[in-house]
This record gives sequence, structure tokens and C-alpha cells, in this order.
Amino acid sequence: MERRTFLRTLLLGGGALMAGGTGALLLNGMGGEAAAAPTQFPVTRTAAEWQKLLSKEAYEVLRLAATEYPGTSPLLNEHRRGVFACAGCDQRLFDSRTKFESGTGWPSFYQPIAKNAVIENRDTSHGMVRTEVQCSRCGGHLGHVFDDGPKPTGLRYCMNGVAMKFIPAA
Repeated sequence: MERRTFLRTLLLGGGALMAGGTGALLLNGMGGEAAAAPTQFPVTRTAAEWQKLLSKEAYEVLRLAATEYPGTSPLLNEHRRGVFACAGCDQRLFDSRTKFESGTGWPSFYQPIAKNAVIENRDTSHGMVRTEVQCSRCGGHLGHVFDDGPKPTGLRYCMNGVAMKFIPAA
């Protein structure tokens, strides 16, 4: 599916918009399912503990699989050297050297920092088949991966900025 068509489908195709402090969030999961992921992660918390730890927007994305509105994340324009880590558990996810400008409105990377940093699951929400990306340490929803990225991998890890934090290189 062409990126423009995907974005139009995502934004207009059935997700519920939720107003947030940094912009609207789209609830993911309407009319679809994600493949079974591990039910136990090294970092686990109750819903109340996650809500206390995370901002409202980060909770909705990481724990409820919402999607931040495109172009609203400060991490979209983060170009310093460093690492992008999970906002829920601090696991290092992406090196800044793998970040690229995808034109989608979300921070994009062509590969995770390590193979075991993320888990990928089949996602059939919104009437399409996609691959969901989760943090392998806490199970937080990060975004999706597509096969239209640059070399050397050809992949585009399209991540919700609110699901991550940036750690500048020392």
C-alpha cells in the first residue's frame, strides 16, 4: 500500500481520535487483532502503575496501542547523536545513526539497535495487514514496521515518538 493511502486509511479509516496534550491519538485495534505476543515480559506493572509512571499520551500509545497524530512528536526532528529508548522501561531501541526522514510524520529508523530489542507481531487492525513493533522488555506498543525503507535493510520502523525518549551521546 502506498504511504499516502496508508496514512489516509489510518487517519480516516475507523480509528477513534483521542485528544491529548501533545496532539490527537488514534486508537489502534479497531476491527483487527494482533498475533499472540509473550504474556510475560521482564518488566511488568499493573495498569495503575503504568498510568502513574507515564504521561497520558505515552500510556495510551504504549499500553493501549494508540497512535500519536503525525508531526506532533519532538523526536521527529531530533538529529543529535544518541539512542532512542522505550519511554516505559528505558530499553535501548534505536541508534540515531539508523534514523531517516521518511516523510510520514513519525520518527523512522531502518533497524533496531539489537535484534532482540523489539518484538514483531501480525496486526490486522484497520482492515489491513501490518507488522506491529513492541518493546521486548515491557511489551509496550511502539509502532509498525514496513518494507519501504532505505538501504541497507529496506525497512521502515515507523515509531510513535511519545513511546520513546532520547538519550544524547556522551
